[in-house]
Amino acid sequence: MTKNDKESGFIGHLTELRTRLIHSIIFLFIFFVLSYFFAEYLYGFLVEPYAQAVKNDETSRRLIFTALQETFLTYLKVAFFASFFVTSPFILIQIWKFIAPGLYDHEKSAIMPYLVLTPILFFLGGALVYYLIMPLAIKFFLSFESVGLSTSLPIQLEAKVNEYLSLVMKLIFAFGLSFQLPVVLSLLARVGFIDSDFLKKRRKYVVVIIFAAAALLTPPDPITQIGLAIPLLILYELSIFSVMLIEKKSKKDA
Repeated sequence: MTKNDKESGFIGHLTELRTRLIHSIIFLFIFFVLSYFFAEYLYGFLVEPYAQAVKNDETSRRLIFTALQETFLTYLKVAFFASFFVTSPFILIQIWKFIAPGLYDHEKSAIMPYLVLTPILFFLGGALVYYLIMPLAIKFFLSFESVGLSTSLPIQLEAKVNEYLSLVMKLIFAFGLSFQLPVVLSLLARVGFIDSDFLKKRRKYVVVIIFAAAALLTPPDPITQIGLAIPLLILYELSIFSVMLIEKKSKKDA
């Protein structure tokens, strides 16, 4: 292969990468515009855990905003969050189409399950936040309210629109990304960077790291921290099992 052929091939790869990035951005922008028109309904969906948690509360609850532009910016965040969530599989497909031609058949068959598992695990992490962690966390925070018997004035929650949305999005992304632990460890095992014995021997250190990460990624309350740490510990054990299966398959192929 001549130098000109190498340069033309490199330029061709860059052109293809640029094209796929442009397609992904266009797809993301289209869904962003569509999501903005339904931003109020999407925000209502995200507020539902709060609404269900205070449904039987005698206190009249509401969400407030203290800046003129706050609700508008909140709807923009909701639209971008929804569009990114929807277009993530499409972006993964574009990445796959870019790298697939340079892979062997056995490499394609090895990577394909991870492309399928990645959005599924992210969705499971988000669902755990929405249906379990958020209702428990909201009730935990509301337990610190006071009717004014022990204080001169009552202490009542007046949640801000933007702050509530930021909390929900932060938790969904934190849980979704954390649930990628089996994918990351399995990929590291496939390239020979780690093995099952390595993971077993360092289990006690991983427990400390997981709880420390949960404390950093979640609000300072035990509900969300334990709610993230326990699933991660379970996923870590499942990762050890998957790495053992990978090792058995590698030995069999060898």
